[in-house]
Amino acid sequence: MTNLSAQVQQEVRTHFPGELFETVIPRSVRLSEAPSYGQSIREYDPTSRGALAYEQLAAEVVRRTGVAPDLGTPVPPAETRRRRVGTS
Repeated sequence: MTNLSAQVQQEVRTHFPGELFETVIPRSVRLSEAPSYGQSIREYDPTSRGALAYEQLAAEVVRRTGVAPDLGTPVPPAETRRRRVGTS
């Protein structure tokens, strides 16, 4: 984390106490690469720091809300979504 990003994070936490999640998603090349391959980070590199951070965030959301996300609905690959948009 850069000094600037640490300062911004602290400012946001100061202005929104109790409203933010504890989990911080790190900057990651792997997170940036996944969409280029039409994959989620869980498919592209499930053991990367970014993937693990998103899993931690999901667990935190479930703990706070008591509602688990519906993981049963598959999302079509990016190239399929693009084709559908172009053909409608």
